[in-house]
Amino acid sequence: MAQPPSLRDSLPGLGRLLRRFWPYVRRERRLVTASLVALYAEIGLRLLEPWPLKVVLDRILAPSTAHGHAGSGLHLLRDVDPATLLMLSALAVIGFAGLRALAAYYNTVGFALVGNRVLTAVRSELYSHLQRLSLSFHTRAKSGDLIVRVIGDVGFLQDVTVTAFLPLLANALTLVGIAAVMLWLNAPLTLLALATGPLFWVCTTRLSRRIRDTARRQRQQEGAMAATAAESIGAVKVIHALSLEGSFARVFTGQSRKNLATGAYATRLAAGLERTVDLLIAVATALTLWFGARLVLRGAMTPGDLVVFLAYLRNAFHPVRDFAKYTGRLAKASAAGERVLDVLDRTPDVRDLPGAVPAPAFRGAVRFDRVSFAYEPGRPVLEEIDCEILPGHHVALVGPSGSGKSTLVSLILRLYDPTAGRVLIDGRDIRDYALASLRPQISVVLQDSLLFATTIRDNIAYGASGGPSPPPAEAVEAAAGLANAHAFVAALPQGYDTVVGERGVTLSHGQRQRIAIARAAIRRAPIVVLDEPTTGLDKENEWAVIEALERLVAGCTTFLITHDLRLAARADLILYLDAGTVRERGTHAALLRANGRYAALYRMQADAPVRYDAVTA
Repeated sequence: MAQPPSLRDSLPGLGRLLRRFWPYVRRERRLVTASLVALYAEIGLRLLEPWPLKVVLDRILAPSTAHGHAGSGLHLLRDVDPATLLMLSALAVIGFAGLRALAAYYNTVGFALVGNRVLTAVRSELYSHLQRLSLSFHTRAKSGDLIVRVIGDVGFLQDVTVTAFLPLLANALTLVGIAAVMLWLNAPLTLLALATGPLFWVCTTRLSRRIRDTARRQRQQEGAMAATAAESIGAVKVIHALSLEGSFARVFTGQSRKNLATGAYATRLAAGLERTVDLLIAVATALTLWFGARLVLRGAMTPGDLVVFLAYLRNAFHPVRDFAKYTGRLAKASAAGERVLDVLDRTPDVRDLPGAVPAPAFRGAVRFDRVSFAYEPGRPVLEEIDCEILPGHHVALVGPSGSGKSTLVSLILRLYDPTAGRVLIDGRDIRDYALASLRPQISVVLQDSLLFATTIRDNIAYGASGGPSPPPAEAVEAAAGLANAHAFVAALPQGYDTVVGERGVTLSHGQRQRIAIARAAIRRAPIVVLDEPTTGLDKENEWAVIEALERLVAGCTTFLITHDLRLAARADLILYLDAGTVRERGTHAALLRANGRYAALYRMQADAPVRYDAVTA
């Protein structure tokens, strides 16, 4: 017959959590030690609490029954006056209870502080680790689900640590002490009381596994709901425009109802486990009472011994009952912990290699040495890209959408690593450099530059992040002036201290682009990446942005991704990409003479300026 799984088998996530977070617990060893001392004091006082009842029964109420009984343990009190003994017993009840309450207070608060400090550190590590994970992870993950892991799952672990795990730990240690005293009082009666243990273990392990699986499914459903909510809230403008409110509401409601059904099923399982445990406890108590009373009638025990034994038995069943009560919460904590560890155990695809060195100040020479890349095995996005860009030269990357232009410049930033070949800056593979020293030397302006929900000053200053101190106000304003942003920022009610909405939605697209250019300018990087920086702008904003970009890239090695061949024509080198390979390369004039795809596309745009301008606007 197969052996029933252990608690560790039933709730494996808890064991993994303890091992994974033990280094954090060690940092709190002083508080842990003090809390353990208070816990042992509570256990000792709990063991003493029934003994005043034994004294009253065997020495005052029924002294003849206990007279001469070897196990009574009252011979030291035979000369004490009964009235005095009764008063001392009553005071002992109060004293033991008061001291136990004080010890319980300190160990509960101490362990709660340990749990909260540890899990606060875990949440910080989880958030930082998410920031370090590669784009390949974030493109597959759902942001709402990740937010639930950082906030909800860690928060649930904090709650369960205080309300379930620590009480169970205290009760489990109490159970060990009680069992030892019960064996000392009467070993046969103790073994009879514990006879229901195997049956209890079978029931709890079987139901606990089902509760754990249900809880894991429930946490996954909650993550899916959060992902749907985050997606719909982030795209609320599009949802309103397309009248999709009802469709998203139906999807969310369906997910919510599934979660409700799963939660109800988990509640039924937990309630069934609690009632099963209550019945087993009643059976064990009845057997103990029946057999113990017979021992008292035969003179093998005193009435006080039986009362103490039953009191211990009642206290011994507290952790058993609590285990049934908290199994559902512990199962959810296990599921939440597994989701946290799933993120923490992931290794970033792009990370500092052993022996990585700080990058020196770049001159800006960039070389792609037979570079290939694929997001998924067998589906290459770039194939055998081979070209060299001199310091200070401007390169335009043109070609149809999906040809690999943005992916190519992402390799310069090490947002991804090539699956074959090398990317070199100033003659050295960029994988030899520490990421923290590589990326600050590259400025980026994207097609839809994201601003953060903070002041305009902070949004610009973020471009200089990593320095010993924030850039001075003069540097921020100078960068804004270079980006043609100072005039409109100064005209705002709070100027540079104006707080923009989430993702910068309170500013126009053109204003956001100019703030993004200022953010790139304050970095003063030798390499600049521009990814469709003028797409979607009206003429006035387009020329303001182009003028700002010309000042930004002066003297810098620049990569410009664009569909506007008027901008590409100004570059020192044009690369025409299609299906992940460089089909044509050269200056604007050379490509026109070659009369290939670039020349055909350029003539198409030149012959239809109104239609093209309408598209880019």
